[in-house]
Amino acid sequence: MNRGERNPWLAFAALCVCFFMLMLDSTIVTVAIPSMLTGLSANLNQIIWVNSVYLLANTVPLLLTGRLGDRFGPKRVLLAGLVLFTAASLWCGLARSPGELIAARAVQGLGAAAMAPQTLAFISRLFPPDRRRAPIAVWGAAAGIAIITGPVLGGLLVQHLDWRWIFLLNVPVGLVSLAVAVVFLPDWLPGLRSRFDVPGAVLGSAGLFAVVFGVQNGQHYHWGRVAGPVTVPMVIAVGVALLVAFVVWQRRTPGEPLLPLRMFAGPIGNVFANANLTHAALGFATTGMFLPLVIYLQTVLGLTALECSLLTLPMAVAAGLAAVAAGRTWTRVQARHFVMFGLGTLAAGTIGLAWQAQPDTVPALLVPGLVVAGLGIGLVYSPLTSAAMAWVPGELVGAASGVFNTARQVGGVLGSAASGVLLQVGIAVAVPDAAREHAERLPFQYRDEFVDGITRAANTASQFSGTGPRLPSELPPAVVEHVRTVATDAFHLGFTNAAKATLVLPVVVLILGMISAAGLREPARTGTLTAPR
Repeated sequence: MNRGERNPWLAFAALCVCFFMLMLDSTIVTVAIPSMLTGLSANLNQIIWVNSVYLLANTVPLLLTGRLGDRFGPKRVLLAGLVLFTAASLWCGLARSPGELIAARAVQGLGAAAMAPQTLAFISRLFPPDRRRAPIAVWGAAAGIAIITGPVLGGLLVQHLDWRWIFLLNVPVGLVSLAVAVVFLPDWLPGLRSRFDVPGAVLGSAGLFAVVFGVQNGQHYHWGRVAGPVTVPMVIAVGVALLVAFVVWQRRTPGEPLLPLRMFAGPIGNVFANANLTHAALGFATTGMFLPLVIYLQTVLGLTALECSLLTLPMAVAAGLAAVAAGRTWTRVQARHFVMFGLGTLAAGTIGLAWQAQPDTVPALLVPGLVVAGLGIGLVYSPLTSAAMAWVPGELVGAASGVFNTARQVGGVLGSAASGVLLQVGIAVAVPDAAREHAERLPFQYRDEFVDGITRAANTASQFSGTGPRLPSELPPAVVEHVRTVATDAFHLGFTNAAKATLVLPVVVLILGMISAAGLREPARTGTLTAPR
């Protein structure tokens, strides 16, 4: 028995630090985009790929890396991922070109994919079922706080140091975590010795890659041609077909499958399936909520990246406090009730934000909605994770953790893509409407050209630039500033209406998540499923 088995909390501390880094890096890059554009002389598409490639590399291998932990031992896979992640973070911080940074972020995502399933698998191995409540609460708090803290910490680092430090900060933290993990994490012997499912790994990884790539980048390619005759819908269709083939293969493979389908069989399988659907809904909603909110705060209210980040700080604090409180109290109430209440609270906070959003809103008025949303996020993670993993046999913990993390990541990718499309459509409709409304404040001879200029700008990248839309030609100097003010007012009103409409989508998905959460059930003392109350 090593030190970690004698004192599992020491080992668990290293796991929490690792997991916190992973979740942090999924959101910390957003606020650094303007600095990266300038520092690397990059275009916007290249910088968007800095974040996209990390999510892609972090999502696709999760099923495979979860199963690798079952086969070779979670400690070995986690250490390999931690070394890869830390080295790639150093590479990111030293990158001298956009292409180099994109490549480094891809390697960083692969390291994160190797680590993520093992952190949850270790909880099930370090702690017996009757002692998992507290560590799962801390794990949930780490997840909730990291997601919301990423933009805050990123804004502080960019403002006071340099964008490179959002990556370089991982290096000392990763080295300390590596030392603690080597000493305190127990090295369990792998339980699987059968032939590895290579065809399943190829089919599953290729299918996930095609689906995630298509959904994530569909808006960039205008949902049309990617290269040659290949289009985005074709890529997604091929990915779906490969995933169907993957499931068929998993049912028929003679050896140990990459994704044991018995995890989804019977009443216990229904619980696990509902937990993953709920986790995907949560990932969708949190990602889909932040995109229109951040654009609204910076484009309409004129907040800097740091001011925007600090505004969300109460949300992070609320999420952390709620996660700790949930970990201490949710066992007194069935997990499904706690999860449903948390999702409902997050939906209520999102509705509150949409209600308060106006072109002239005082930023402080948004804080109550942010706090309510943060409370909802914090209330969900601990009981949802426990409900998902409570039924999983020890030999399948790695695979189950991989599926659970994949659900969150895929939900986040879908949320980002869907909200981006809806926001784009909303801007294309709402901004011209606002332009027609505000054109009434101009002399009649300038109105049509004004509306045409605003409409063209709303359908191009210039809508996010600092120059604004093209103003009517041959304007008398006396009315230029007046027209510019009217144009700005029209843009702000259109952006606000589009953002408010986009925030409806996460609310709808959260309602669907509440429906799936109703299928979560607690284990009875006898080890059988309890009937819903």
